[in-house]
Amino acid sequence: QVQLVESGGGLVQPGGSLRLSCVASGDISSINFMGWYRQVPRKQREPVATISSGGSTNYADSVKGRFTISRDNAKNTVYLQMNSLKPEDTAVYYCIANFRTIGGTSASWGQGTQVTVSS
Repeated sequence: QVQLVESGGGLVQPGGSLRLSCVASGDISSINFMGWYRQVPRKQREPVATISSGGSTNYADSVKGRFTISRDNAKNTVYLQMNSLKPEDTAVYYCIANFRTIGGTSASWGQGTQVTVSS
């Protein structure tokens, strides 16, 4: 099993920046990839960015060029640097870890952190 704890959300003005952090604990060696999803009320949770154990990254088209996902293996931490934030980036952001199990794969989610972009 893998446990995740997020931090770094808050209120920021349009055009501003925030950095989210996600610390993983438990069976770290089983992790295939980690990433960030976001959700607004009455909509499905959507992927924002992912990073594989090999370092490959993927981004939603809406955040390409503005957001950067990275990781610090020594700290078991994944970051999401968010620049040039827009009001439409307002959401609850969730960290996810996909990991191997005896039967296949599973996923763990963080508790979520609110990001609000408003003047």
